[in-house]
Amino acid sequence: MTLPVLIGFDPREAVAFDVCRHSLLRHSSVPLYVRALRQEGLRLAGLYRRQWEWRDGQRVDLIDDRPFSTEFSFTRFLVPALCQYEGWALFCDCDFLFLADVAELLPLMDDSKAVLVAKQTHLPTETVKMDGVSQSQYRRKNWSSFMLINCGHPSNRRLTVRAVNEEFGAWLHGFHWLENHEIGEVPPAWNWIESVTEGEPRAVHYSSGGPWFAGHQSVAFAAEWLRERDLVAPRKEAA
Repeated sequence: MTLPVLIGFDPREAVAFDVCRHSLLRHSSVPLYVRALRQEGLRLAGLYRRQWEWRDGQRVDLIDDRPFSTEFSFTRFLVPALCQYEGWALFCDCDFLFLADVAELLPLMDDSKAVLVAKQTHLPTETVKMDGVSQSQYRRKNWSSFMLINCGHPSNRRLTVRAVNEEFGAWLHGFHWLENHEIGEVPPAWNWIESVTEGEPRAVHYSSGGPWFAGHQSVAFAAEWLRERDLVAPRKEAA
């Protein structure tokens, strides 16, 4: 089995994508098909057409008139459609660092579930994250940042291209196309967030900003991210 992995891509965080991908592949003992979820390509293909505008230095979605932080804030929900509503796939934000083998997740795949996520409660106290964008609070915050998706589950057919382009962000990120019992769990260690998740991480999520942003060099596991980055650089230069 080759597991498709789609990683959110934002040009502002291209180095984060490179490090995320490298750490994922370096630790994996199973075949992976990894691709960047690039908004530009999805727009050219006619799959993504949500409109937005700049307000006070931040992107604001014109469907629900709310700010959003990355180019993949909504495109992540196209994963079932991109996989032709077949099989399983993994999505994660680009601001992840994998410290363990994703093969550990394969036994968790339960065909009765439409999606598996880390069901932890994240209520950030800061009002700004990353490069100055607003830190929003919403139901099931960060559940959608790491999703093992059963693309072939019948309920995921409600996650149509039209729905991704027209529904409110809260409907998408709140998993409102699913019944509660259709949302399964992965251990929180796979979406480890500083000051939120207990124990040791399997994958670190720099949800408020990672070491590639100015002023974030002292976050937890910054040294591990920098070491991984140094492994990426020689490979990219040789390519």
